Amino acid sequence: MINVTKTFLPPLEEYNIQLQRAWNKEWLTNRGELVLELEEKLKKYLNISNIIATNNGTVPLQIALKLLGKQGEIITTPFSYAATSAAIVWENCTPVFVDIHPEYLTIDETKIENAITDKTTAILATHVFGNPCNVEAIENLAKKYNLKVIYDAAHAFGVTYKDKSIFDYGDISTCSFHATKLFHTGEGGAMFTNNTELHHKLFYSHNFGHKTALTFHGLGINAKMSELQAALGICVLSYMNNIISQRKKVVDFYNTHLNLNKIQILKIRENSNWNYSYYPVIFNSEKDLLNIESKLNENKIFPRRYFYPSLNTIEYTKGEEMPISESIAARILCLPLYVGLSNEELLNIVSLINLNL
Repeated sequence: MINVTKTFLPPLEEYNIQLQRAWNKEWLTNRGELVLELEEKLKKYLNISNIIATNNGTVPLQIALKLLGKQGEIITTPFSYAATSAAIVWENCTPVFVDIHPEYLTIDETKIENAITDKTTAILATHVFGNPCNVEAIENLAKKYNLKVIYDAAHAFGVTYKDKSIFDYGDISTCSFHATKLFHTGEGGAMFTNNTELHHKLFYSHNFGHKTALTFHGLGINAKMSELQAALGICVLSYMNNIISQRKKVVDFYNTHLNLNKIQILKIRENSNWNYSYYPVIFNSEKDLLNIESKLNENKIFPRRYFYPSLNTIEYTKGEEMPISESIAARILCLPLYVGLSNEELLNIVSLINLNL
């Protein structure tokens, strides 16, 4: 069976070595030495100056919206995972959708200005499949209208734009370290900001608001990463160069062997160093997608309709019609992409697709 993804697992003995450190310290959470070590190693690997490791990738979005959303209108994309819009609604803000670019699949920055009202407090945009948004245009609009910018960079680990980490853009960026991501801690995530005051707020917000054991800076929740998660992250991080190179080989195989005259693939934004996080293909119609998906499933190959549905169509968002996002969501399929896919398996996948296009 070939699934859309497969979690990369380092040798168990390497994980046990890191776990033993936690056992020896008898310290499993509350920012032990493994979490601190992972943060330092990630700062070096990503060439960034700050990071706050968290227990998953969704809570950072909620914290960011709690601090910057002010229960106002949040301009956002309809083409993302449900967590993006759910976090907005969860924090008592109102999602205001703006349609997407038909090739980059990120929010269409040329349509943002028309969606801004006196109730708008922030822009929450997603670097879709690790493909950067037009960060310059979004920053200019934010400055013009005094808005905050939050980036859902769940897929964007290791991505750079103009030789700068994608996490360095926006007021706050967030990332997911879920087991399905190319870098992972099993379950986990992180949040980033270059603003010292905001970093302070993010930090105490992810630790119940604590100043000391008995005093508090303000309101907070529990978003701390455990030592068990950090132990896995330390192990996985040492394999990142191999993980990315292996994923690149899979992407190159698809690009070379798929009939790209009959399907659309993701256009990577110029000046970006992409991370090969997903391989989405867009068919001419939903009927074509369903036919291909059925043929693959018959051969025990299970791609994923991702992202589907368009978030503006979910009941709790009550969004306006978004023609491009709705069309793309109905026709997009992410193909299997992970370390360990053989050329024989890949050839079977592309042959089935090409034969049935």
